[in-house]
Amino acid sequence: MKQAIMYGAGNIGRGFIGQLFHMSGYETSFIDVNMAVIDQLNADGQYPVYITDGDRYKEYLVTNVKGVDGRDNEAIAEAIASADVMATAVGVNILKFIAAPFAGGVKRRKEKGITAPLNVIICENMIEADKYFASLVKANLTEEEQGYFDTYVALVEPSIGRMVPATPKELSEENPLAVCVEPYCELPVDKNAFKGDIPEIQNMVPFAPFDFFIRRKLFMHNMSHALTAYFGALKGYTYIWEAAKDAEVKLMTLRALTESSRALAKEYGVPLEELLCFSENLIGRFENKLLGDTIERVGRDTKRKLSEHDRFVGTAKLCLAHGIRPMNVCAGIAAGLRFAPEGDALSAEVVNDVKTNGIRHTLATYCGIEETSELVPVICDVYERLEKGEALADIISSLQVY
Repeated sequence: MKQAIMYGAGNIGRGFIGQLFHMSGYETSFIDVNMAVIDQLNADGQYPVYITDGDRYKEYLVTNVKGVDGRDNEAIAEAIASADVMATAVGVNILKFIAAPFAGGVKRRKEKGITAPLNVIICENMIEADKYFASLVKANLTEEEQGYFDTYVALVEPSIGRMVPATPKELSEENPLAVCVEPYCELPVDKNAFKGDIPEIQNMVPFAPFDFFIRRKLFMHNMSHALTAYFGALKGYTYIWEAAKDAEVKLMTLRALTESSRALAKEYGVPLEELLCFSENLIGRFENKLLGDTIERVGRDTKRKLSEHDRFVGTAKLCLAHGIRPMNVCAGIAAGLRFAPEGDALSAEVVNDVKTNGIRHTLATYCGIEETSELVPVICDVYERLEKGEALADIISSLQVY
């Protein structure tokens, strides 16, 4: 049986990539330092994935799995040496800790004379995580080993769009390995990054230029998700699904997605209809009550989410580059400047800067939007109207779609 290695046995590892490996006929070894998880994987040899289906779940059983102790470098090296394909999903901050054990696996493959390419899908929430991890790994290799790494190991960047929320208590109590996911199960990957034949993995979509999928995830999924949170907060909702079902919030979100879709279609030559369909699908996914995602979690850390190259400002600037006025995206920025749930210090920093130094200073300092930008008056106008408590319906009606 084909061998897959999943470095990281968390929600994405088990609930997304592990499922795809199983669907594609692989035996999957999970490497993790959580010994409770590793021991149970070895004891059971399987785990359940609960896929949301309306107001209930469909159970999908992932079999042919085992665990590898993430503290055992010898076991890790042997596992990586046996791999036909591999992925990581450990979190960006953990990559530096797994670089040396991973390098040990590269060395073992070289020692055994393995010349079959090893393609590794780097499922981390960081743009160019592949390049970052490569630099960490190479620091643990000799010059000759680095040459082997460059020739036979490929680090492949994906776009992770599947939402994997916390597993409900009743499911995790029944089986600690259980994981809850949404039905969406597509894995776009950078087609040009592979070495040798591209592994046959069900639902994996190799695409070039891959920058399109990176931006589609950031400028459509991430942007509209946060916008739903910010306007949902204004209307007093707790959960994303509540806000996504609100007619006014939904209209604002769809309009912002339309602005983004038009810009991306022009930038990459992708059919606009395809992106508009993706937009409608996103809204439907946000309405999924069983995901249980909160307004606070999705909206928090506006210092990052409103920064110059992130989901809102990046979208707005791409729109301007193609002659599109992103009125509704700007409204999302304005709402984000007022969002600071309790305990969210990074969002509070932005809100306090607006109160202390004025919105134009905040836009220049935190968002990279200069005073002369045509975005400024739109954001300022919506912000001031929100501060005055104007009805959202009235604000929406004034945001013309260009």
